[in-house]
Amino acid sequence: MKPPKAMEIAVTLQDGETIRVPAPITVREALDRLQSNKQKKRTIAVRANGQAVDLSRMLESDTTLQPILIDTEDGLDILRHSTAHVMAQAVRDVFGTEVKVAIGPSIENGFYYDFLRDTPFSPEDFERIEQRMQEIADASQPFIRTEMASDEAIALFERQDEKYKVELIRDLEADTVSLYRIGEFTDLCRGPHLPDTSFVKVFKLLRVAGAYWRGDENNDVLQRIYGTAFFDPKALNKYLHDLEEAKKRDHRKLGRELELFTTQDHIGPGLILWQPKGAQLRRLIEDYWKDEHYRHDYELLYTPHIARQDLWKTSGHLDFYSENMYSPMDIDEIKYQLKPMNCPFHIGVYNTRKRSYREFPLRWCELGTVYRYERAGALHGLLRVRGFTQDDAHIFCRPDQLEEEIFNILNLNLHILQTFGFSDYDIYLSTRPEKYVGSDENWSRATEALKLALEKKGLDFMIDPGEGVFYGPKIDIKIKDVLGRAWQCSTIQVDFNLPERFEMTYTGADNAEHQPIMIHRALMGSLERFIGVLIEHYAGVFPLWFAPVQARILNITDDQIDYCQQIYEQLRQAGVRIEKDVRNEKLNYKIREAQLAKIPYMLIVGDKEKESGTVTVRLRDGKNLPAMSVGEFARKVDEECRAGRGI
Repeated sequence: MKPPKAMEIAVTLQDGETIRVPAPITVREALDRLQSNKQKKRTIAVRANGQAVDLSRMLESDTTLQPILIDTEDGLDILRHSTAHVMAQAVRDVFGTEVKVAIGPSIENGFYYDFLRDTPFSPEDFERIEQRMQEIADASQPFIRTEMASDEAIALFERQDEKYKVELIRDLEADTVSLYRIGEFTDLCRGPHLPDTSFVKVFKLLRVAGAYWRGDENNDVLQRIYGTAFFDPKALNKYLHDLEEAKKRDHRKLGRELELFTTQDHIGPGLILWQPKGAQLRRLIEDYWKDEHYRHDYELLYTPHIARQDLWKTSGHLDFYSENMYSPMDIDEIKYQLKPMNCPFHIGVYNTRKRSYREFPLRWCELGTVYRYERAGALHGLLRVRGFTQDDAHIFCRPDQLEEEIFNILNLNLHILQTFGFSDYDIYLSTRPEKYVGSDENWSRATEALKLALEKKGLDFMIDPGEGVFYGPKIDIKIKDVLGRAWQCSTIQVDFNLPERFEMTYTGADNAEHQPIMIHRALMGSLERFIGVLIEHYAGVFPLWFAPVQARILNITDDQIDYCQQIYEQLRQAGVRIEKDVRNEKLNYKIREAQLAKIPYMLIVGDKEKESGTVTVRLRDGKNLPAMSVGEFARKVDEECRAGRGI
């Protein structure tokens, strides 16, 4: 009797060859028959029928393999996740069972791992951990995946006194879990991971911070060690250089040095005090914003900071957003709440009278200050605050106007971003989530309108499946600063929920009542966040048109003080944002101070300038321009500002 023939399966290399092989077979063995040696060296994992898996995974049915290469985003993610495991193993090797391990994911630009340890980790500890990590890497230890019944895994981690792993497994409520082992260290993980630790060659531990277990302030306080890893040493060096540059550009540091804004604990964390120069910067941005909106046929609204609680019930914010809202206050025995959004107020304006289809589109904008609860640990300068001003607008239109309105918003959006120096960005189209309101037909129409507007504008974009808000699909634009960091600012959202909740209608051409389409949009996101990004993008060296101070007058001796005052008055009347420094200090000292304040122009005044009625113009980079009259300088400033604003 012949032995049974081994089962064969078809294994296909995406965009490549298909082979039939006996099953079961590992991914690595299948790739050995499908890839060249060069390709094999660059492949660290695969997507098997779309699911990311290790090279050691067994294939038992027909499978299409998409290699994950070392020089890709997915490859970096796997490297960093694997390096987090290596770091956890090293910490356990160095400090023993006194340290308990929690979780260690990859994150943007790196990874972290949370540990429970009574003693804080020190810089000297980092050196010991990194040394042990290098030893583990040099040993080329394989990442070994096993599946285990949950009760067995719980018993394993209970023997190791790893309470966090036990809690995670119990919460999973799964029959089996997957574990990964390198050396003597076993971790709970879905994977995938690198073939072995030899790929973990280029890494750096960066800092340690406090973190609550599972983000709950009632839980244990853990130590979170952050690190990063790359395949290429040059990439690591560039990243570390950019980190140092980011520290120099930190908007909180520059905000203090340039006297732009401050926060004070006795007033309240997350509440911004704008100092005179910061207020000037903000005014310039607000004025430009208003001018551009009037030019694009918007009308300006102003609305209150509080409203009756019933308004937020009608809008649904108490159902969907209450954890971000502040507690109500009693006024005349009626409950009021600080507004987290401006939308219901704009709807209130809409509902002041009956509307006709002939009025559309209505474009209403507001620089509306809103208040949202943020945990104290999440607050971060201007980037994460509790009170902020949205550059908000709502467009009410007919269905046949939707695509054109979105196209017009994109035009205005990109024009404003480019005027402020942002021309690099990523665009995402977020589609219907699992829980949503509105009909499938409306969702399809709105999503298609967003897509067509992006295509008509010739913009590259990525689909973000299921990431739309519950009330409609949206476009998100993430701008990139000079260091290549992405910042979420602009959003365009189509809303089917609020028009229905507030019973909004208009009379159509058929004399019947119809529901308008509502578009929410913010171009900067919030003034606070946008200004924080601007400070870091320009390192405080702002273009002349929105520099809070455009020039500072510096005298050489006291003999020129009266002339300095004349120049100051003349330029101030001409609209130049001017300061004067007539202290009895050496000129070089005053020049240095003006450079540290990042003022674009210094006007040097000595006896020669006083006699000729001129000023010597010095740039903040140290270059000098020819002497010119005060009127000539004022015209120069005006021309440069108009060019900067695109006028």
